[in-house]
Amino acid sequence: MHIHILGICGTFMGSMAILARELGHKVTGCDANVYPPMSTQLEEQGIELMQGYKTEHLQPAPDLVVVGNALSRGNEAVEYVLDNNIPYISGAQWLKENILKDKWVLAIAGTHGKTTTASMLTWILEYANYTPGYLIGGIPNNFSVSARMGESDFFVIEADEYDTAFFDKRSKFVHYAPNTAVINNIEFDHADIFDDIKAIQKQFHHLVRIVPSRGQVIFNAEQVTVKQALEMGCWSDTLGVSELNCEDAGFEGDASHNHEKCSFELLRDDGTHFALYLGSQKVGEVNWTLTGTHNVYNATMALMAARHVGVKPEHAIEALHLFNGVKRRMELLGTIEGVSVYDDFAHHPTAITNTLQGLRKNVGNAQILAIIEPRSNTMRLGCHTQKLKDSVDCADHSIWYQPQGLDWQLQELFENEQNMQVVESIERVVEAAIAALDSSKKTHIVIMSNGGFGGVHQKLLAQLSAHNLEA
Repeated sequence: MHIHILGICGTFMGSMAILARELGHKVTGCDANVYPPMSTQLEEQGIELMQGYKTEHLQPAPDLVVVGNALSRGNEAVEYVLDNNIPYISGAQWLKENILKDKWVLAIAGTHGKTTTASMLTWILEYANYTPGYLIGGIPNNFSVSARMGESDFFVIEADEYDTAFFDKRSKFVHYAPNTAVINNIEFDHADIFDDIKAIQKQFHHLVRIVPSRGQVIFNAEQVTVKQALEMGCWSDTLGVSELNCEDAGFEGDASHNHEKCSFELLRDDGTHFALYLGSQKVGEVNWTLTGTHNVYNATMALMAARHVGVKPEHAIEALHLFNGVKRRMELLGTIEGVSVYDDFAHHPTAITNTLQGLRKNVGNAQILAIIEPRSNTMRLGCHTQKLKDSVDCADHSIWYQPQGLDWQLQELFENEQNMQVVESIERVVEAAIAALDSSKKTHIVIMSNGGFGGVHQKLLAQLSAHNLEA
């Protein structure tokens, strides 16, 4: 079968394309934004990529068109599919019908941490010789690709609350029917489709409604928003995760179902060393390279999800010691004469805060320079503007890129801030970063965007090399 994917370079759609290819289908696709690492991964898999949504990409007609949720009515390719009666389906529905229907699905949901937690869980299962299938919205460094069929009944999926397609406005994750569901956190996001936090909580409630009674919901027991979603109804066993001795980590669920508690204790403030407890029993300690309390939550969630399918916590801890992170999640791109440059996917104030806090606790008084592109739909609508200033408190200096199409002016927000500056070109981003360097300290530059950011990463590394040669 020839499957053509509209929006193929999205993290979900690109991963789905790999699975379709593995099943033996001919896979092609097009996208308006083709950039690494997804474009590179797809090309390596022998999948033909086409730039733009042109009707000629659909000639001759494929057997099936999979439509990404970034496309809507009025798009040239969408209109051609409808006018010519070409069979079409959403990515989430295709995944359910062709892969997930016969699997034990472990779904990782939440506003933040989905990709990292799903990558950790997949690696833990791999280390335990489960050979799981998986679909992750990023490329785990312990694997060569972002998706595979696997060789067992277990399938790990990053479960997104964003809508499914222009013809299906349900959240994607309701298609996945998980046996094990993780809810890391719930915050307001995706302002282009959700009116408020209650609308998002309702979608998570829909996810919980389809977890079977023999399944388990693993959740952040410290987040009021998560507990409120569960209190709408939960018919499965639950396991709450919190920091040790947290006073507000309870959940009054249905007494007919088992409710367990898991907690962690930070043994280093930067999150690189922590202990894990089930109830009051300590089950082990984790020493690893990732930083930040948010990653400790991610790890604990992954450990507990693996435990639900039979992996002992001590075995899972061994796996975490060998976990190498995910591309574009605080990925170190290079270090030049004491200046380290990282690529990070953070595009929400909370994610920016968590990333920089973890780094600050790890590097002490070293200089931290944050470079941020507010690119997500929610950012473009200006829904989190008042939180942005505080999100970079742990950085010594921040550079904000004003992209085209932003519905508000960054300059108005930061005009009275001495350590924050706004620039309107990629070239100026690089110039500003070089000018802000403190030669008396080691420097950590974190570039944060959920897009390609005009290739600023490599341009900055090249300029740092040239600057060092001139010094």
